Amino acid sequence: MFDFNATLPLMALQFLLLAALLNAIFYKPLTKVLDDRDSYIRTNTLEARERLAKAERLATEYEQQLAEARRQSQATVEAAQTEAKKITAQKIAEAQQEAQAQREQAAVEIEQQKQEAMRTLEQRVDALSRQILEKLLGATLVS
Repeated sequence: MFDFNATLPLMALQFLLLAALLNAIFYKPLTKVLDDRDSYIRTNTLEARERLAKAERLATEYEQQLAEARRQSQATVEAAQTEAKKITAQKIAEAQQEAQAQREQAAVEIEQQKQEAMRTLEQRVDALSRQILEKLLGATLVS
């Protein structure tokens, strides 16, 4: 069935030459391109993972900073409210003290005016009583 003559080694040699030629011209550059592409993809994938991890760390850090800023602002607001309540209570106490002092001053003035009115009234009553006595008894008996 097979003829083993000089064509078989020649065919084998042609096949080996064609395989070497295809390997040198086609397969090695193709393999190099595939390896370069694989390396490029791995590098980009690693860089993307690193960037993603960095972005997640930054996002976490920013969220923590935001939470801290919110806590600080809440504390500041609470401190301001407490201070405002203290100032309000102090002003109310001062106003009440001032009102009490004014009431006391007014009471003193009213008492003074009352005493003055009583003295004036007593003087008039004495004068009227004397006049009544003078009219009833006469001026000579009253003196």
